[in-house]
Amino acid sequence: MAKTLYVGNIPWSTSESDLEQVFAQFGEVLECRIITERATGRSRGYGFVEVNDDDAAQIMEKTNGLELEGRKLVVNEAKPREQN
Repeated sequence: MAKTLYVGNIPWSTSESDLEQVFAQFGEVLECRIITERATGRSRGYGFVEVNDDDAAQIMEKTNGLELEGRKLVVNEAKPREQN
């Protein structure tokens, strides 16, 4: 099974591959995406990283508060989207 992690406070200059490389140091990354503004394509400063269930707790522990380009990442388990 996979678990999705919310990653906040991502520097705007960080690409999805950069973020994937950071998280891959601590476990297997299945998917990585940074959320962007539709109109401009600019990063909104947060994203999601999908990892193996077995690695999730260790990855969250090691990456939460990790400094990336001068900003401390906020990492926790993603909450399901609310239906309107």
